[in-house]
Amino acid sequence: MRKSSQLALIIILIGLLGCTKQPAMKIYSLDTPTMSAVHGNIHTNKSIKVTYPQSLKDKVSQKMNFSYSSIDSGTYQNSEWSNNMRKLLQGTFIEVLDESKLFKVVLSDTSTVKEDYRLESTIFAFEHSVRGTASHAIVSIQFNLISTETGRLVKTKRFSYKEETPTKDAKGYVTATNRLIVKLCEDLLKWLK
Repeated sequence: MRKSSQLALIIILIGLLGCTKQPAMKIYSLDTPTMSAVHGNIHTNKSIKVTYPQSLKDKVSQKMNFSYSSIDSGTYQNSEWSNNMRKLLQGTFIEVLDESKLFKVVLSDTSTVKEDYRLESTIFAFEHSVRGTASHAIVSIQFNLISTETGRLVKTKRFSYKEETPTKDAKGYVTATNRLIVKLCEDLLKWLK
């Protein structure tokens, strides 16, 4: 009886050790699009501060979100963004605006420098949508350009995109999302000009 108890214990331990090995975590980031300087705009002597994006609908974090329907969603267990998505987006917007030379200086919201304009953004959707055989990256962000001199809204626009993913996994989602970010940044620059 003692040998059978030991054998059972060994089998249980081997089973537990085999179940605890997890696949390696895959870390992904946004590719910041390279933008050339934009000429012929009215803001070249002005400064702009890019605020930290807000999210109203879904939780936007370092986790990668996916959904199978409007009520069935989750996060990838073995894939995530390299940082909180809102921080990645803010950094991308700052870098793209800086490269575009639309403004004299581009500041983050942590700067204490007084700015001429403030660019606020609200994330309405940032996810991998899988519906049957269809798989898409979804991005929807609204921007508000505010004059800090008057405190008034200069203009507002919501940009929404849907891009087919090359595969139904996290890697395919990231590939499609990076294509959407290029479109978003190009459209943002045109809108701000």
